[in-house]
Amino acid sequence: MADHPEFIFVDVTARRSGFFSIVFAADEAGFHCRSQLSIFEFTNYGLRFTIPRMSDIETQYNKALDYLYSFVDYSLKHISELAKAEFNLDRMFALMEELGNPQAKYPIIHVAGTKGKGSVSALCASALQAAGYKTGLYTSPHLWDYVERVQINGEPISHQQMIDLVEEIKPAVAKIPKLTTFEITTALGFLAFAKNDVNATVIEVGLGGRLDATNIVTPKVSVITSLSYDHMAVLGNTLAKIAGEKAGIIKPGIPVVSAPQVEEALDVLERVASERNCPFVLVGRDVKFERKTSSLDGQSFYLSSSGFQPSSFEAQIPLLGIHQIQNAATAYAALKTSGIEIADEAIQKGFSRVKWPARFEILQREPPVIIDSAHNRDSALRLRQTLDEYFPNRPVVLVFCALEDKDITGMLEELKPRLELVVATHADHPRAPSAEWIADQVRNLDIPVEAVSPVTNALERALELAGGHKIILAAGSVAFAGEVSAAWQKR
Repeated sequence: MADHPEFIFVDVTARRSGFFSIVFAADEAGFHCRSQLSIFEFTNYGLRFTIPRMSDIETQYNKALDYLYSFVDYSLKHISELAKAEFNLDRMFALMEELGNPQAKYPIIHVAGTKGKGSVSALCASALQAAGYKTGLYTSPHLWDYVERVQINGEPISHQQMIDLVEEIKPAVAKIPKLTTFEITTALGFLAFAKNDVNATVIEVGLGGRLDATNIVTPKVSVITSLSYDHMAVLGNTLAKIAGEKAGIIKPGIPVVSAPQVEEALDVLERVASERNCPFVLVGRDVKFERKTSSLDGQSFYLSSSGFQPSSFEAQIPLLGIHQIQNAATAYAALKTSGIEIADEAIQKGFSRVKWPARFEILQREPPVIIDSAHNRDSALRLRQTLDEYFPNRPVVLVFCALEDKDITGMLEELKPRLELVVATHADHPRAPSAEWIADQVRNLDIPVEAVSPVTNALERALELAGGHKIILAAGSVAFAGEVSAAWQKR
């Protein structure tokens, strides 16, 4: 740096809350290293090494992320903070008006739900792309890099595009008080799609539905995937209340597609759809589905419906688990109901090519290494059922970290019948508890446990414990799955 020539600043790895920096300082006594985590001193004064400098683009990209994170980011805060948040759509409507309402320039499939909404969104987007549409996909959170949230034809926008979008949006943001990180990011996504001339988009709700930042759109179809208990401090502690919040995305006269639901939730969805004069398609009743084949390479399935032409449909998907057949049926119904022109052949092609990592993703077959984004009790149950189907009777070493406001006990109870041992660890997320605290929760359920941090060490310990036969499973949150995936790629 010009003012401090004796210092070298190095950003070494992206954290979910920002970037982890190390500062090297050279003086007459030696070589010192200060990081955000601890202080080190090199005693080998003859040490010589070269530190590659970040490119200008990466420096600017980091600054763009710093700008986004300078606003309130509720995904990084405890659920008690979320419950007190002032959610309303006025800020988003005002921001999009300042930007010229780019979200009105392309057809949208809007997807809410507790579980499966990401998979349904990815399936819809892959099918639209296969049909020849330039397709935008907006999802959250990201696994590795922030730009994953805004994808065009299956690829995240570039760092340069994100830099340019942030600079473009700053004057509009400055006019509107109390905007949040998620609201600004959602606006960036809408703007990116318009500037890149997409002609079809799939927008995944962030949290809830009624007051979510994405709920300023007028979609071609509103989709609600499987509902279960999550974010209860914000959405309510009954399935009826949760369904009421999710049903907030239902717009007057716009068709609704729902995945199979328990009766308590379904009653609410059907009532709201009826009140708003919306055609209502229920997968499992109006669209019946049946799995035909299944292996570690993927699944094939059959659909039938008197409401669509043709009345039957067959396809293959690489995603594993019976719940993904349900998600594919929901995505198919959404596409056919949307009014966006798309042939069944394009849907088949898109479904067969879909990529949605960290959803029962098998990183290695022998011994099996699997990562999954399960982060509530219902998704943990589905994870165990999928394990039972593909890997029956094989003991599991679970590498586990969940965010502190999740139903950690419920998740572990669902997985317990398959667990031989748990390696508790600490993910790089502000809401992640310590490995020792998680280990205490595991011990309370009489499951053998070790506490190992950081995640890279926990993964290596699990591999040691698994030997050549046991399954290594990493699960607990999307953030944690991304961190494990990155650690695996670096091995």
